[in-house]
Amino acid sequence: MTKTSSLFKTFTLGKTILDNRVGVAPMTRISSTSAGVATDQMISYYTSFAPGGFGFIITEGIYTDEKYSPGYIFQPGIVNDEQIEAWKKLVESVHEAGAKIFAQIMHTGALVHGNPFGQPSIGPSAVPPKGEKSETYEGKGLYPMPKEATREEITEVITGFVDAAKRVKLTGFDGIEIHGANGYLLDEFLTDYTNQRTDEYGGSTENRVRLLVEVSKAVREAVGEEFIVGIRISQAKVNDQIHKWAGKEQDAEIIFGQLGQAGLDYIHVTEYEAWKPAFDTIGPSLASLAKKYGKIPVIANGHLENPVIAYEIIESGEADLVTLGKGALANHDWVNKVKNGEPLAEFKPEEILSPNAKIKEFEV
Repeated sequence: MTKTSSLFKTFTLGKTILDNRVGVAPMTRISSTSAGVATDQMISYYTSFAPGGFGFIITEGIYTDEKYSPGYIFQPGIVNDEQIEAWKKLVESVHEAGAKIFAQIMHTGALVHGNPFGQPSIGPSAVPPKGEKSETYEGKGLYPMPKEATREEITEVITGFVDAAKRVKLTGFDGIEIHGANGYLLDEFLTDYTNQRTDEYGGSTENRVRLLVEVSKAVREAVGEEFIVGIRISQAKVNDQIHKWAGKEQDAEIIFGQLGQAGLDYIHVTEYEAWKPAFDTIGPSLASLAKKYGKIPVIANGHLENPVIAYEIIESGEADLVTLGKGALANHDWVNKVKNGEPLAEFKPEEILSPNAKIKEFEV
């Protein structure tokens, strides 16, 4: 434990004290009911990480409206009373087991596998998404062509995040994570090739990050200063794993600089390997650039299940906290095992199944 002791120190995020620096990453699961209601199986799943020592847990992406935001059948939502009541039970269970839990709220944008409300997809521009839907999430074939979001629909997107944030707070969660990563709507606005707009939301990096900043500020205003609000950022997408920002560190300075002034408590950066250079074979990691330019706490995610590597990214000052995906799935008691010097199990996809998916992790 002495080689990894930094992982287990408390950390104050916003106004909240976390028991340690290790959290469970948000992972797409599609294990709610078809009506988007959290199930007993979900309560059991999320609660199981708390006695294992994790200081905080971030949920899978939760849809924010009954129109364009859902992207998967069996994806949970937080748009009505039935969904809120189910989340309340889940949150209470996690709290009773001793951990904090944040709700990740998301708008899928163009990467729709299935929308229970039967709506078409929208994006910043009518650009066909790369790749194909994942059979893991009951998808098949090409993604549908999104229609370009109108100014009115952009306003509706912001309103959806705000309304969802209010419900998250009402439900008893400890915080909110805005999903601005992995190729979903906010990231589509940020990405040069999916955003071909010529208005103030398109063109320059400053314009393309605008919607992320507006959502962040609006959510902060809606929930007040005491409630944790963060955002997740990535370069790679679920349908484009090798994407890099064209402007490299200059883009990072603009993106993280703008987000750092948007009222957020943290930036959650996910890369395939969080400690590797962000753009070239040498140079700073994306987490360290978020720390440098955002000037707010940073959570690092990306194959950090090796406790020595997780320790080093915190000890070096590149990040303040880490989240685990596959490492947590394989070891719901990862924190306790590392503290006690016990061996860690390896991730085996065939052992991690949910009722509605062949494998229930995607963004780790």
